[in-house]
Amino acid sequence: MATLVLLLGAFFATTRQDRRAGDSERSGETPLFSVEAAQPQAQPSTGRVGIDYPDPRTIKVGDTIECQGVRSRVLGALYLSWQGTQWTEYLLDDGTRRYQWLSIQMRAGLTAADPPHLEVLLWTPVPTEGMIPAKATLSVEGVDFFPVDRGTAAFRGEGVTSMPERGLLDFADYRAADGRLLSFERLQGKRWSSSHAQPLPPGTIRIEKKQGG
Repeated sequence: MATLVLLLGAFFATTRQDRRAGDSERSGETPLFSVEAAQPQAQPSTGRVGIDYPDPRTIKVGDTIECQGVRSRVLGALYLSWQGTQWTEYLLDDGTRRYQWLSIQMRAGLTAADPPHLEVLLWTPVPTEGMIPAKATLSVEGVDFFPVDRGTAAFRGEGVTSMPERGLLDFADYRAADGRLLSFERLQGKRWSSSHAQPLPPGTIRIEKKQGG
């Protein structure tokens, strides 16, 4: 799962350098799973993307989106590719200096009979005290995370991301037995940062296009 994502000085101290993120260190004051552990895994939306609700893949830099009742401006985007897989991550600013990354990816079904589905993940920076992603199981605050995907993705940036215009991003993604996601990322040659993901049904995102967009 190369989903995921993932910055710059004090302004981007809480943005996601990791999984589709930037070159600054992730930080956060909230305990790693104080919220995520209580969140049920998102259920697939029953509507049709692009018909019953806006297609998140149409989000552009400068748009405003509403996610979980919070309105945020899209500051920048990272377009990533790895082994033929492509996804996009958007840097969100909700006006309170709390920055998150929203990743959008079309994923295949679990079996050949399952149709492809749109995966939407909202990433929040978490402190991991310098932990380095291992190729084996990681234990964080008593929760075991199993490796899912690992590699180096090529990216192209647009807008404000704290990343170079183009480059390579190392990532390592993990999943717990209860579905929780943990990801590490780093711009090559930099320090690892980490974040956890909250899956969202695509139909929960509302898009306000920027003027002229």
